[in-house]
Amino acid sequence: MKISERFNLNKTQHELDFVDIDPSSDLTLFIDPYYLSTNIDQWSLEATDIIHDFFQYFIDLVIRDKLSEAEELLYHLTEPNETCLGLSQSEPKGRGVGKMEAKLLFKSLLTSDAIKTGMVSDLEDCKIFIKGIAKDKTSDMVTNIIRKHLISYTQTQCNLWKIPLTEGVPTGFYWNRIERRWENSYTSILIIENKPILLVPKARVSFIDEYTPTKYYRHFVLNFLKHEHLRMNSVLVQRRKNGDKFVTKKDLEKESPYTKEFLKEFTKKHPEVFQEFKNKTKNILNPIKNEFLQEINIDELIDYLIGELQNIPSGEENASKYHKLIVGILEFLFYPDLINPQKEREIHDGKKRIDITFDNAAKTGFYNKLHEIHKIYCPYIFIECKNYSNDPNNPELDQLSGRFSKSRGWFGFLLCRNINDMDLFMKRCKNTYIDGRGTIIPIVDKDLVLILNEIKSRNYNQLQSILETRLRDVVLN
Repeated sequence: MKISERFNLNKTQHELDFVDIDPSSDLTLFIDPYYLSTNIDQWSLEATDIIHDFFQYFIDLVIRDKLSEAEELLYHLTEPNETCLGLSQSEPKGRGVGKMEAKLLFKSLLTSDAIKTGMVSDLEDCKIFIKGIAKDKTSDMVTNIIRKHLISYTQTQCNLWKIPLTEGVPTGFYWNRIERRWENSYTSILIIENKPILLVPKARVSFIDEYTPTKYYRHFVLNFLKHEHLRMNSVLVQRRKNGDKFVTKKDLEKESPYTKEFLKEFTKKHPEVFQEFKNKTKNILNPIKNEFLQEINIDELIDYLIGELQNIPSGEENASKYHKLIVGILEFLFYPDLINPQKEREIHDGKKRIDITFDNAAKTGFYNKLHEIHKIYCPYIFIECKNYSNDPNNPELDQLSGRFSKSRGWFGFLLCRNINDMDLFMKRCKNTYIDGRGTIIPIVDKDLVLILNEIKSRNYNQLQSILETRLRDVVLN
């Protein structure tokens, strides 16, 4: 039974930011340190900082010949079962490094001289060059290292959807990058059938089918060797009937068979090829699509969302129901550009609350252009939901603009049921912008219905069009 079913969330995977796991079995997805490092959202940046700090500290210990300390550092990378991600097909077992495997890994790292030569500088490189380390192992290693980060994410998602947590539960060991040591503390944990569970952002899991040693070997190493043989006119060079020269990958594989040891020795001589592999792979990695996690009829989901929106009465007594629906709709519309929704975040020492915040993870499109073109700083997107029957006024704008700051960002949405005098409200938004108090765009029910219906018609540009038109009306004099 999935999380959404167990806690009666009445939400599909398309409306949830976390992977909707079934705690009784593993899902064949992974947390890849390389993929995390390619993303720009705050959650990924913080996770990557923790991972890099751990591995750089490990490298530093090895270089300074503090080998016993370096070896002990690996002992906590053991069998995390909490995410229910990995290769097991039945009950989650975890495939962590383990103490004996930690010794083998440590020995392999030292005997290969991969660290001291600088070849392995990041945790993700281990699966490229170190025998016995594959995507499942690096994923488990990352889970241990960023466990506290995942716990915080789990807590925010449980708060968002009112999923109960159990207080005073041991966290399990996680890496404290401030103290540079492993720690174990007590906090509120999601417990299901006496088992701790960690939720993981769906935008930050992957199949890890691009940053792999075999992809590096076949598409970069062999291509490089092919051009070298052609350049030198070696014995592997053949000629076509028209005189063109060629070298087959089959012949290259016979001469230079795939092993991680071969990849290591090749990369020592040609580090630029490995760097090209990393750079090009970075450009083709994308967040996982919802349909890979759950196959549903999108048209039926849209009809349901529109029906629910139209059936919720305006007014304070239905504010929570409206709020919950809006979070799901925005997740459906904005993923993967906006991720990690959080509810009622406290700021200003708890004196003010923000209805919803999303992390801005966009590398292209509207949210990316906000920063790159319009120079509106927006690492977070702020959203206020007002289930009003009348038009919002200046106090509502002031409430939202009061959330902005140079550290949190200067952009937000005000969602409400209807605005009768949209021209007047847009003038108020323009005045807020001109006064330097941030950029606010209104979205009303009819906007959401229009956008959702256009998606049913497979027109995916309507959302972008509405946002860009509203932004233009606000920022242009």
